[in-house]
Amino acid sequence: MATSAKTFAVIIERKGRERKQTGTLEELTKYFSYTLEKGASYQHEKGNRKIHRQPKTFIALLNNLNAAENNAAANGCGSTYYLAGEV
Repeated sequence: MATSAKTFAVIIERKGRERKQTGTLEELTKYFSYTLEKGASYQHEKGNRKIHRQPKTFIALLNNLNAAENNAAANGCGSTYYLAGEV
């Protein structure tokens, strides 16, 4: 019997609109790699959070995506939010 990886869903909310992206943790990390990299490039500025580009859990992925958006925003408050969704 083959083991199957657990599938997660991320709801991306921006400007009042929502869309859903589903996949395993590895697939979602790869899909959102640009967002994580973008946030990590600003992590050394004062007041910004450290971004882990290879999170170990789904909740850690969501937290890092939201922190990455806030790090990259000019005013420190991003306009895109990432939420857990149903598969």
